[in-house]
Amino acid sequence: MPNPKGNPDNLQPFTTDRDEPLIGKLTVRVPESILAKLKSINNYPEFVRQAIYKALSELEGSEDEIT
Repeated sequence: MPNPKGNPDNLQPFTTDRDEPLIGKLTVRVPESILAKLKSINNYPEFVRQAIYKALSELEGSEDEIT
């Protein structure tokens, strides 16, 4: 009979090699056509992160304020 509480090996804390852990969540609504295109990209969450980083760095470089 399987353990109803799961495998204790799976309860180990998650570790990452990133400078900052990815613990924040962001929800954005997009049209289904855009979502389908994003999901067709290999590792699309990382693609979206990089696009956000790039856009923010461009905003910081301009004189416009983020509102």
